[in-house]
Amino acid sequence: MKRSTVNQIIREADAFIRSFGYVMPPFAYWSPAEMRSRRETIDGIVGGRLGWDITDYGRGDFGGMGLFLFTVRNGRAGDLARGRGMLYAEKIMISRRDQLSPMHRHDIKAEDIINRGGGTLALKLYMSAPGGSIDKAAGVSVPTDGVARRLEPGGILRLGPGESVTLLPGVWHAFWAEEQDVLIGEVSTVNDDLTDNVFAEPVSRFSEIEEDEEPLHLLVSDYEKWLA
Repeated sequence: MKRSTVNQIIREADAFIRSFGYVMPPFAYWSPAEMRSRRETIDGIVGGRLGWDITDYGRGDFGGMGLFLFTVRNGRAGDLARGRGMLYAEKIMISRRDQLSPMHRHDIKAEDIINRGGGTLALKLYMSAPGGSIDKAAGVSVPTDGVARRLEPGGILRLGPGESVTLLPGVWHAFWAEEQDVLIGEVSTVNDDLTDNVFAEPVSRFSEIEEDEEPLHLLVSDYEKWLA
């Protein structure tokens, strides 16, 4: 993806998020220079990989396959292993109309996916076979706001604004917005996008960036290069 495209997506996402009354944390708007100047005090941001995250899954077609994310808070894997401490994470995301986030599952993370507003959020769901692959024979059962919902394998769960679904580790899911863009909330156990995404097809979780202009704000995938 070109940096100019990333910058424009950030501007559009910020406006969309604000339209729902959601207020981003102050560090969202720090420039790269300000992040470098604060480096000694922002290990919680850098180590937790908090911040802007934009991916086209390496396919070069953000409108067709992609996702906007911003990680607001995140615990550490060590706390999760000990069973005490900061065991949770929170993201705000945007799925554009008919924009696919491809089929994947998590080994560790349990997550609530919440339609915070906009159109309908559609999720295609499968359970895992014993070896972790997609089970195309088993029915799917997931809690939606505490109410059990049962679907055929590969069934489509549709969530209107305010509705949510709990996805436990091993539940395969792909999702997209219908009718109009959707603001998505995610509340989960500790999030590790480097190791805890298992995709059904070969894709790249993070995009290569072509530096055709200066970054408006750093992406979490920029931290190693820009803030090392």
